[in-house]
Amino acid sequence: MNPFASRATPLAPPLVDRWRVAAPWALFGCAFLAQTAFPFTDGGTPALTTASVMFLAAAVVAHMASSRGARAALTLVAVAGVGGLVAETVGVHTGFPFGSYEYNTTLGLQVVGVPALVPLAWTMMAWPALAAARRLVGPHRVVTTLVGAWALTAWDVFLDPQMVDQGHWRWSDPHPALPGVEGIPLTNFAGWFLVSAIMVTLLDRLIPVAPTSPGDPGPSDSWSATADLLPLAVYLWTYVSSVIAHAVFFGRPPVALVGGVVMGLVAIPVAITVLRRSALRGSARAQN
Repeated sequence: MNPFASRATPLAPPLVDRWRVAAPWALFGCAFLAQTAFPFTDGGTPALTTASVMFLAAAVVAHMASSRGARAALTLVAVAGVGGLVAETVGVHTGFPFGSYEYNTTLGLQVVGVPALVPLAWTMMAWPALAAARRLVGPHRVVTTLVGAWALTAWDVFLDPQMVDQGHWRWSDPHPALPGVEGIPLTNFAGWFLVSAIMVTLLDRLIPVAPTSPGDPGPSDSWSATADLLPLAVYLWTYVSSVIAHAVFFGRPPVALVGGVVMGLVAIPVAITVLRRSALRGSARAQN
């Protein structure tokens, strides 16, 4: 008999649980490091862009797997990843629903005319957008869809100008454009909202809310209040970093202003709720 067996066995589940929680945050940290290098490379290189998207996509999928299980993670990949690929394939070949555009080869491997990185980008932000909507409006299906679609579309106010400026894709006719976001047609954002609404609707129905641990004393001290901090952190970091990048490093202060307002309509209230719940949890611990 192994004299250490009785000691080692009880430690295995907590160790596994710690790794399940830590892995998504570690991947998020890698993406953070990749993105902080963007200002030192004149707006980023294809390698940094690829690394950033891959790490963030891996982080949100890993979080989904650890908090909801493998089936939910596969659902996220199917709805946002495969769904994003289908939408982009239709878009690049027909012009619907985004408008007429085409990709260059700078983002690497392409699948039916769409860079393989693009479905990962949809995946990396679809879950954070839904998590932000759920945090703000709760279980209200129609409102959650609208807020989540806005949250996801608002990110593209930052993304599209950056990618166009770097030559990753181009628009046939970028008019009319959102004021301050020249070079990107309004049809693009209309198409994004349509696709985002479909994605968020499906994910909201297929992905369960965060489970609540037995014995939770209340919302201010529940597992559900903290379980989705990673996708919220991804959303908030993307917001803050995008505002700073366009205002200071990318030479697009008007994009920083417009995007800061449009995405801030979701990001700022989410940040307030995160800080407020953190304060409530801190007070609850102090009283105990």
